[in-house]
Amino acid sequence: MLDGIRCHTKGVQARTLEGRVVRISDRIAYLNHDIDDAVRGGVIRNEDIPQELTAGLGSTKSDRIHTMVCAVIRNSDDDVRMDETTDVLFEKLHEFLFEAVYLNPTAKHEEGKVDGIVQGLYRYFVDHPEKMQHEYASICEQEGVQRAAADYVSGMTDHFAIQTYTDLFIPKSWDI
Repeated sequence: MLDGIRCHTKGVQARTLEGRVVRISDRIAYLNHDIDDAVRGGVIRNEDIPQELTAGLGSTKSDRIHTMVCAVIRNSDDDVRMDETTDVLFEKLHEFLFEAVYLNPTAKHEEGKVDGIVQGLYRYFVDHPEKMQHEYASICEQEGVQRAAADYVSGMTDHFAIQTYTDLFIPKSWDI
């Protein structure tokens, strides 16, 4: 009976309640993480987020996450969903980020660098699987080093990926 029930926020389907919880949780986390990254990177300012969205969802990361998670908790029964108002605001916030951040010429200019970082990290961890965190050893054994390296790199935050790349590939200056 639950097969095919939609997890709201763009109609992504998952077969299990657990899958729907994970999907909506990821979307909430990534959206707010992207806002933080964009503000830190100078692509947008918090004040650039439309007033309608900050009024309905909150003006800080913590407020937005609280609003969205509470909306999911209050409105989930045999499905996992936000109320319609919060879901609409969530989608409008995503649309704002798409226009203001994801398609922003400043951010687009950085894409080539990101590809190089991700590819460099992936190749490094395929060649040095022992350097991945311990929990990836079983993935190496069961699914292969390529899958483990892909999972490891894809699970990194932007900050951690950049720091790891810097530590691995950027020469340190000598204090002479």
